[in-house]
Amino acid sequence: MIAIIDYGMGNLHSVGKAVERLGCEAVVTSDPQAILAADGAILPGVGAFGDAMANLRETGLVDTVKAYAASGKPFLGICLGMQLLFTESEEHGEHKGLDLLPGKVVRFQGDYKVPHMGWNELIFKQESPLFEGVEPGHVYFVHSYHALPERESDLLAVTDYHQPVTAIVGRGSVFGMQFHPEKSGELGMALLRKFTDMTAGKPL
Repeated sequence: MIAIIDYGMGNLHSVGKAVERLGCEAVVTSDPQAILAADGAILPGVGAFGDAMANLRETGLVDTVKAYAASGKPFLGICLGMQLLFTESEEHGEHKGLDLLPGKVVRFQGDYKVPHMGWNELIFKQESPLFEGVEPGHVYFVHSYHALPERESDLLAVTDYHQPVTAIVGRGSVFGMQFHPEKSGELGMALLRKFTDMTAGKPL
């Protein structure tokens, strides 16, 4: 069972359907006990960082998410859900994140189109269980802010959008994907399958 964490924001059901297409049971839930009992958990998100953190606090899920991330069971943040893993964001003011990974989320700066939207190539930076047997390719991004991890070891993959842009992060059993794997064709589903395989008890 994979818990899709419902905190009032995000593409919850599309992620749940993608997980089910991979042969895994998924439940969209805001119940802390159901989340903590799950074999894996996914934190999706679409919208603003500050609003998302406010919703997590109001629903009492901040401690639940942190406890799950500390449990050693596979945990995945997607899009805004990945950004929430970091210490803070400058989106519409300064906002504290979940601080599971040290780093800051900042707005793209430059004479180019923002948001970054479309298909971009993934560049794997280091080995990860997410990448075993997976061929690099293109995935689908939609975002105006990007994460700057403090620790190079947390940066698993980047894409190029006028600069190297954080695409996948991970430490231990905690992972994040800036793009939408459920909207990223074969490569996105292959990466999501690697995550669901972990929830089935395959070693990290």
